[in-house]
Amino acid sequence: MVLSGCAIIVRGQPRGGPPPERQINLSNIRAGNLARRAAATQPDGKDTPDEPWAFPAREFLRKKLIGKEVCFTIENKTPQGREYGMIYLGKGELSFKDQFSCPGTVAHQNRLSECEEQAKAAKKGMWSEGNGSHTIRDLKYTIENPRHFVDSHHQKPVNAIIEHVRDGSVVRALLLPDYYLVTVMLSGIKCPTFRREADGSETPEPFAAEAKFFTESRLLQRDVQIILESCHNQNILGTILHPNGNITELLLKEGFARCVDWSIAVYTRGVEKLRAAERFAKERRLRIWRDYVAPTANLDQKDKQFVAKVMQVLNADAIVVKLNSGDYKTIHLSSIRPPRLEGENTQDKNKKLRPLYDIPYMFEAREFLRKKLIGKKVNVTVDYIRPASPATETVPAFSERTCATVTIGGINIAEALVSKGLATVIRYRQDDDQRSSHYDELLAAEARAIKNGKGLHSKKEVPIHRVADISGDTQKAKQFLPFLQRAGRSEAVVEYVFSGSRLKLYLPKETCLITFLLAGIECPRGARNLPGLVQEGEPFSEEATLFTKELVLQREVEVEVESMDKAGNFIGWLHIDGANLSVLLVEHALSKVHFTAERSSYYKSLLSAEEAAKQKKEKVWAHYEEQPVEEVMPVLEEKERSASYKPVFVTEITDDLHFYVQDVETGTQLEKLMENMRNDIASHPPVEGSYAPRRGEFCIAKFVDGEWYRARVEKIESPAKVHVFYIDYGNREILPSTRLGTLPPAFSTRVLPAQATEYAFAFIQVPQDEDARTDAVDSVVRDIQNTQCLLNVEHLSAGCPHVTLQFADSKGDVGLGLVKEGLVMVEVRKEKQFQKVITEYLNAQESAKSARLNLWRYGDFRADDADEFGYSR
Repeated sequence: MVLSGCAIIVRGQPRGGPPPERQINLSNIRAGNLARRAAATQPDGKDTPDEPWAFPAREFLRKKLIGKEVCFTIENKTPQGREYGMIYLGKGELSFKDQFSCPGTVAHQNRLSECEEQAKAAKKGMWSEGNGSHTIRDLKYTIENPRHFVDSHHQKPVNAIIEHVRDGSVVRALLLPDYYLVTVMLSGIKCPTFRREADGSETPEPFAAEAKFFTESRLLQRDVQIILESCHNQNILGTILHPNGNITELLLKEGFARCVDWSIAVYTRGVEKLRAAERFAKERRLRIWRDYVAPTANLDQKDKQFVAKVMQVLNADAIVVKLNSGDYKTIHLSSIRPPRLEGENTQDKNKKLRPLYDIPYMFEAREFLRKKLIGKKVNVTVDYIRPASPATETVPAFSERTCATVTIGGINIAEALVSKGLATVIRYRQDDDQRSSHYDELLAAEARAIKNGKGLHSKKEVPIHRVADISGDTQKAKQFLPFLQRAGRSEAVVEYVFSGSRLKLYLPKETCLITFLLAGIECPRGARNLPGLVQEGEPFSEEATLFTKELVLQREVEVEVESMDKAGNFIGWLHIDGANLSVLLVEHALSKVHFTAERSSYYKSLLSAEEAAKQKKEKVWAHYEEQPVEEVMPVLEEKERSASYKPVFVTEITDDLHFYVQDVETGTQLEKLMENMRNDIASHPPVEGSYAPRRGEFCIAKFVDGEWYRARVEKIESPAKVHVFYIDYGNREILPSTRLGTLPPAFSTRVLPAQATEYAFAFIQVPQDEDARTDAVDSVVRDIQNTQCLLNVEHLSAGCPHVTLQFADSKGDVGLGLVKEGLVMVEVRKEKQFQKVITEYLNAQESAKSARLNLWRYGDFRADDADEFGYSR
């Protein structure tokens, strides 16, 4: 270092650490003093300016000597320890003005005097005319508006001289040509520093001295260029460029510095270069990284980086992938946090999780990932494994998490989420290495999202998703059923797979969640936990569940709803990419065809799939033996009974297995009456609340679909709870009186009688046990509700006529089907004309018994303890 025109600091060669320094004053000459700033400890002190020609003298020496090897001799040493001597650069020597007379150097002094005389004669430097005021620098120690100062340079390189090195990454620089003296911190990095102790001494952190020497030996008093990138109080963040390279990258590569998040964002010359340089030092465990262990050090290379198929999106930051080995693995996206409700970070362990739709932007984030990733192959690079953490008072326990960067087509999915404002970036402690390998890109993406007001950072109204959860709500499901049946094929997203044939669907058009059962098949039942007993799953139930999951989970599918069961679950067909899931399950021997499929348009394809599966004798058909073909009793004998079947439309099934039908022949009359009645009501709407219901009276009632129907008042609990019976459809509902009105006389039952007629099944006994009865009712609902059938009255009985029903297309007997399934028992009648049909029913009952179906699964219960069970013969 050159302190002034007559004093320099030299040091020897480094040996195992920074070498010692030595100040040498040039003997016999004196150059002017450089400016000094007043000490901060002396409030009244004044800044001292340059003496004339002091700076040019310093610059002359600096350009000659810095970084060069020199020889020196010491000629004189004062009592205070100051050393005076001569410096030789190569073979020459440098000296200017007579100062001391030292014995034995007369020749040398004469030479100096000669030089001085020549300079005076030539009017050089300080001997030129004038007082030399133009050589005094106007030094500026502070900057009025640092932010403006940095911006005004537009990141163009500024010439500078490094005047002092505080530590490896902080220097004092003299900016030229305006002589600003500023502290420059290197953008994006930090070297170990010197901690100031209470007594004023400084303690270096490990490698602080080495880092300082590294920077000093390359930059101190060198001519450099600085790119001013930002400011931090009065300090400037910047990058120092030297003809031999960029000190920021060199410090990182040599393990003298680490990257810091708060300032790396302003680094303008390629953040990835800094991360790569740091990675280089980490991998080689250089200096500050000597004890470094990579977050994924104990992982095999194949576990660090792999290609996998996305099977499920769990949340806005977690996915389930299927590895090549067939195993499933949950992957969390590194360093990002999904949207969450404000003030819910201390989540109560016992609190029920909020549904996806309730948290702003959570649904959008999940959908973004679902649409981009489901079923696609992605590249996974594991960044770190977050260890399991036990539960605390406020935070629930976390199991171990594998955190990774997931890319598809070169796009980092986490970065895409963050840039859309659908996730935020986690902030870490500076020394926390457990973070994304592309952390800076995530921070940059977040900054862009905030600037553009995207997603979570938007000032607009938060999107609200009103989603009705109908799964398991029988009342709501009943109201929805007609809409879904009329809709034909509806679009849906599979939200969850309970088993091979039971799913939870989200219908975007209807914005509702429903439970959906696949029609036409019998899928092996999964294990169930019943109170005090674990019911084992049937063979292949898990395989069926996995098959369905892999095929449809979180995919967009089409569904056709046909009917619903008593628990409010919808039953129908599900199509994925044009294929029918029921058929696929049968084809893969994971389900059998159920007799209810007979009247569906998919029956043929189901049967041929089942035949093919039977031949292979796999899975559910592993123990299949072909039965010898038996002579099936023809159903012709029904002709011998007084059998005149008329077409009817089944509208409602009650809990005790009675049902209501409309006569198909008078169906058009009902439609016409309804249309006229509604037109009439539309032109003279009833005044809300004007109607006072009376028991047994006919009225009009507004059903859930917003339309008016004819009804009869059955019971009045209160004005808010009036029990009505819809006389044309057979269903009952409890309504407030505000949804009732007077039935216009033109549409009374005299004009058209009530169209819903109640019937019961002939020849069968409904089980008294509630669960068994529900099974039978469910089966009937699934088979015949809202469908056209053929009806024959067999005999009259107290209450309502008993009839047989046939499916309109296959002519199969519905009651006989229930007996075959073991869902009901036969009611034996003695009349002669019924003997043939009773025999057929009894044969069906025997085969259900031997197959131990439903009621008969524990054998014939009707013997000694039948009464206990509530059954009577």
